[in-house]
Amino acid sequence: MSLRWLKPYVPRSLYWRATLLLLLPVVTLLLVVSIVFIQRHFEGVTQQMTETVNREIIAVLGDGTRPPEALINQPVARTLNVNLSVIPQAEIPESDFRRWYDFSGVVVIREFKKAFPDLKVVELTDDSAVRLYFLRDGQGIKLVFDRRRVSARQPHQLLVNMVFFGVLMTVISYIYLRKQLRPITRLARAAEAFGRGRHVPYRPTGAAEVRAAGGAFLDMRARIERQIEQRTLMLSGVSHDLRTPLTRLRLGLAMLDEEEAEPMLRDVEDMQRLLDGFLAFARGAQEGEAAPVDPIALVRQIVEDAQRSQVNVTLTETSGEGEISLRIGSIRRAVENLINNAVRYGSRAEVSVVLTEKSLRIRVEDDGPGIAAENREEAVKPFARLEPARNQNRGTGVGLGLSIVLDVARAHGGTLRLGESDHLGGLQADIVIAR
Repeated sequence: MSLRWLKPYVPRSLYWRATLLLLLPVVTLLLVVSIVFIQRHFEGVTQQMTETVNREIIAVLGDGTRPPEALINQPVARTLNVNLSVIPQAEIPESDFRRWYDFSGVVVIREFKKAFPDLKVVELTDDSAVRLYFLRDGQGIKLVFDRRRVSARQPHQLLVNMVFFGVLMTVISYIYLRKQLRPITRLARAAEAFGRGRHVPYRPTGAAEVRAAGGAFLDMRARIERQIEQRTLMLSGVSHDLRTPLTRLRLGLAMLDEEEAEPMLRDVEDMQRLLDGFLAFARGAQEGEAAPVDPIALVRQIVEDAQRSQVNVTLTETSGEGEISLRIGSIRRAVENLINNAVRYGSRAEVSVVLTEKSLRIRVEDDGPGIAAENREEAVKPFARLEPARNQNRGTGVGLGLSIVLDVARAHGGTLRLGESDHLGGLQADIVIAR
């Protein structure tokens, strides 16, 4: 039998799931014990004790043929510790009475009313006495005797104590459980921060399994950081070393005839552009430290800087307010790459920023040819060049623009989404980062 219908009702947090596992058996046990106690103690035992008292009351009141005055000062009443008095009919209360938490009183009233048809009212005002009011020959008969003869005294105390100590032990268990879960939450926060490009101090603590997972995370984090550092050093070193011969080539070509040197100068410029792309890719998303920043103000500044460079780009929509932790240099490079791609393959670009409580979305749209849906996954790979989807005659590149944007988004715990612009008809690129 599938239990998927329970999934919407199960907490998502580890704390609350552990609390549910802790409370469920305790509450179930309390309910079972309460039901058994009510059935055995409130029902069975109280019913048996009340039936015994019923026989004693019959011995005191007789068969109902004697007048009420003749029942006063009977030896049998004194022997059974029953206080009998005759009262006017007007002094008989109007209805039965018991306290709302007196569960055994329900059984007492029911059994007395069933045994004596002329019994009008049963009063259970406290745990010390039971008061029965009979009506015979137009007069009232009041019987008072000890409550302990029909039920246990303060039977609700068992339930009160059970609930109190159940809650107390649950709180103690929760405090202990929270202490045990704290290392897991610390590990989760460290992993989440690393996924967003931040490095927070972390030391494995807790149970052996949690320590093992924490140690594995530290090893993985160190290995990834070494790989990123090695990639950066390798590409930076190669790019830096190639600059020297390129400079010599450019100086040598400058000494040749301008007409003969022009094709070779273009090749040198292309190689220089490739090296600049490699360096940008090497720097990737790890440039600078993350800091709280207003993303709307940042994107507005990027757009204004592009407009001063005669780039046809406009900021069309901004929504939300607040700050989010970002690497300013990396985000600037990512947005600039999207804007440059938009105006390279189209005639204009539009930028919008939406900041909500859960995410940040930076969208860049253009009126170019766009990228077909089946090619979008390939487009974000390094060195990808999609001639059928993007007119390469409009500009040249090394195929690292979208790859750098994706790296930046992932380093901030987000992603890059490519689609078709509903407004301009070209490519729509969204940088989505969770807050």
